[in-house]
Amino acid sequence: MLRFAGYRAVRASPNSVSIDESAGAVTARFRCVATGLSDALWLIELISESGAEPIVVGGWGVDALAGSQTRPHGDLDVLVPSAFVDSIAHKLLEAGFTVTTDWLPVRIELSDVENDRHVDLHPIVDDGEGGWWQHGMGDTRFEYPAEALTTGAIGSTLVLCVTSAKQRELHTGFEHREQDVHDLNVLDGLD
Repeated sequence: MLRFAGYRAVRASPNSVSIDESAGAVTARFRCVATGLSDALWLIELISESGAEPIVVGGWGVDALAGSQTRPHGDLDVLVPSAFVDSIAHKLLEAGFTVTTDWLPVRIELSDVENDRHVDLHPIVDDGEGGWWQHGMGDTRFEYPAEALTTGAIGSTLVLCVTSAKQRELHTGFEHREQDVHDLNVLDGLD
């Protein structure tokens, strides 16, 4: 798999950039306003055009389950088969994105600071039983069995996402931020 550790944020902007190069990874923090509905749909289309079927998780995944946007989103989190990560990342780089976090094989985040669009790609591996798994930090991994996958809608576009139960599971083991509390409340309203 191609490593993106050599890429840097190419311009300073009002988004205050800081870069952390520890452990060979690059992390640049941008204060972003929102990755809106049209941005999310554009990113999903770009990923789909690469041949991958993205699985939407995170806040947009919750909103896909709800069938409408319930809050602003800083980025689009998607699970994508690991075999497609390089080609998707290259398409995004060609479209003006910069690698802002490289924690491969766990995740790679790319940002288009000019247009305030952000995508967090989470490489996944086929589990041989209709589901997927994702590398976690250290020796951990996240399981996405077939029964944890469902469909939702972003705007009028049907997308693959994870179930409400899986979303709740993904919201454990860390201190909840305001958006996490919001997402859990949305999930509670779906039951």
